[in-house]
Amino acid sequence: MDLHLNFASGVPIYMQLMEQIRHAVDTGAIRGGEQLPTIRKVAEELAMNPNTVARAYRELEREGVIEVRHGSGAYVVEPAASSKAAALELAGKAVRGAIEKSTALGLSEAELRRVFENELSQLGMDGSEGRRRA
Repeated sequence: MDLHLNFASGVPIYMQLMEQIRHAVDTGAIRGGEQLPTIRKVAEELAMNPNTVARAYRELEREGVIEVRHGSGAYVVEPAASSKAAALELAGKAVRGAIEKSTALGLSEAELRRVFENELSQLGMDGSEGRRRA
């Protein structure tokens, strides 16, 4: 993996690193299941603090792009799992926004649960599985 950072760009280094890894994954330069270089190796090659690399890896893991296996290293998440993680994150943001708007309208937690369950029911979705009923 060929990484190039611009220390004078004004964009935080960890974000530049994240973007380059995301780009490598998106373009297929690194594939699902492939191991990323160790934090120490990246830090040495780019002459940067290992904590900065660790932060980038943590953020990429939170986004579902990579998976850190303690004692084994960081691996690119398989595409299906990555897509699922992205979908879950997007759904979480949408639900969070709806909750914030609803609580601003004065709805209680119990009322929000009833509204959510009612909407799932009206859509013909099984609330425990999140799938449409046949």
